[in-house]
Amino acid sequence: MCRLFALTSDTPQSPILALQALDIMKEGHDGSGVGLFLSGLGGTFEEMSDCPILSGIFTDKGLRRLDTFMLNTGFMTKHKLTIRVSKTPPPGIPNRDIYLIRAYEYPEHWDQYSEEEKHQRLLSLQLTLREMGQEKKDMIVFSFWPDVVMIKEIGDPITVAEHLKLDRNELKARVIMAQGRQNTNYAINLYACHPFFIQGISTMTNGENTAFIPIREYLQSRGFIGYKGYQSDSEVFTHILHYTVKQLGLPLEAYKHVITPLQDDALQNHPDNNFLMHLKNTCRSLIIDGPNCVIGCLPDKSLFMLQDRKKLRPGVVGGQPGFYCFSSEICGLDAAVPNRDKSKDFQPMHLDTAVVYADRKEVTLCRQTDPLPQVH
Repeated sequence: MCRLFALTSDTPQSPILALQALDIMKEGHDGSGVGLFLSGLGGTFEEMSDCPILSGIFTDKGLRRLDTFMLNTGFMTKHKLTIRVSKTPPPGIPNRDIYLIRAYEYPEHWDQYSEEEKHQRLLSLQLTLREMGQEKKDMIVFSFWPDVVMIKEIGDPITVAEHLKLDRNELKARVIMAQGRQNTNYAINLYACHPFFIQGISTMTNGENTAFIPIREYLQSRGFIGYKGYQSDSEVFTHILHYTVKQLGLPLEAYKHVITPLQDDALQNHPDNNFLMHLKNTCRSLIIDGPNCVIGCLPDKSLFMLQDRKKLRPGVVGGQPGFYCFSSEICGLDAAVPNRDKSKDFQPMHLDTAVVYADRKEVTLCRQTDPLPQVH
């Protein structure tokens, strides 16, 4: 199993807070890797929230190739955070040249594009850079999107944080998702490290997905360029969420009906039974097999947690207005929000999606037995 921790805050927080919570849960991850998703950025990046930010790891040669490529496509650097580290990293952490976080100005001719066209082109460029890096082994590209920074590395989370000096003001964020990895693959590949990301949507999972193959095949048949890669069976959770809200145009509350639909007898008594039966039949190939606990974030900064029907992976949500945390274990929540009202903590069960919407006023419980918004 892995360990997950996420927070959503009215004021930007340091990723160190999330990594310290992971460290409290250290018995649940083996130090083989850590992944961070940061959004609602503070510091200098907050002043350029509309500019796409490229996050990744580069060799010196790869950085030169990146500069040439971006110049040729018309992107100009607006701000960058270049992390160069010691050539003798701590044990367990690979020797890298550059960790790069760079905000770009759009090319002038992109002004003619709609927001949707820009989003498609940003994704296409990210995939192109990833392919370039895989070919030459000189670039690892995690994201290319406005107001998003992703950092991933092999090694113990706290050791990685100290090595990269992640306690920088520029890396403070209002939404942080962090995963401490338990290596279940034979080789460690950073593209297999959670959280996963596509077009403003991110998820991370504690569990396993034995239905991975039919889900992957269904997604790849949709004709969308971003449904590819799949170094981890958990990446499909991100893409199913994208498919649900972006391709099908459904609200977050429908996501659980796609991946863990109600049994037919329960659907008969549901107020949206006709719609949900149709959704279940048409998206049958996206039904997951668990156990899985999923934490995710939408482009509007809504943060959520859900469980599948097996409910064999822990998860708890708690906090106070303006600051809520999602954790694999209560001890992680205790470390981050020790003074909260613990009687209001919530542990989602198999019908639940626990959501903290962008206003961060409360934890909202969405049950699959409730009517769906905006489906009629």
